[in-house]
Amino acid sequence: MPGIVVADAGPLHYLVLIGHIEVLPRLFGAVSVPTTVADELRHPNAPDAVRAWAAAPPPWLAVHPDSAEPTEDLRRLDPGERAAIALAHTLGAGLLLIDDRAGVAVARQQGFRVTGTLGVLADAAAEGLLDLAAAFAALRATNFRHAPALLDALLAADRARRGEPEGDR
Repeated sequence: MPGIVVADAGPLHYLVLIGHIEVLPRLFGAVSVPTTVADELRHPNAPDAVRAWAAAPPPWLAVHPDSAEPTEDLRRLDPGERAAIALAHTLGAGLLLIDDRAGVAVARQQGFRVTGTLGVLADAAAEGLLDLAAAFAALRATNFRHAPALLDALLAADRARRGEPEGDR
């Protein structure tokens, strides 16, 4: 386990939408989010399922007050990414769950280990917690933005891990 895990809204949002939010406690034990991220998940524009989940978060989700004023390098990010990275600093997180490219770049520049929705799903599949092809099919039915080549590469790696011949799909 990576120690303390902090999440931005994106991975939580999409894992709820595709019905695989339960992989987070199984992979990481607990996940922490700043108040800003919890508020984003409860926003009126969020999908009903996401709002309902965030309105009664599970015990493994710890909501923390936002950290102090963000540093200059975080100001260009959206509020959720800013708050998640700041919380990761405050808590000494070992892993940050974030999908936003700019947020990922800043987090990596600051030395954080980072993964996103796709990485969480691939890790869950490697642990036998879900079928990756089915999870990706569900994700494709949402507005999740991804590079198709990345999904194809992750699916190919999953098939290889399971010893499935390349031609079987």
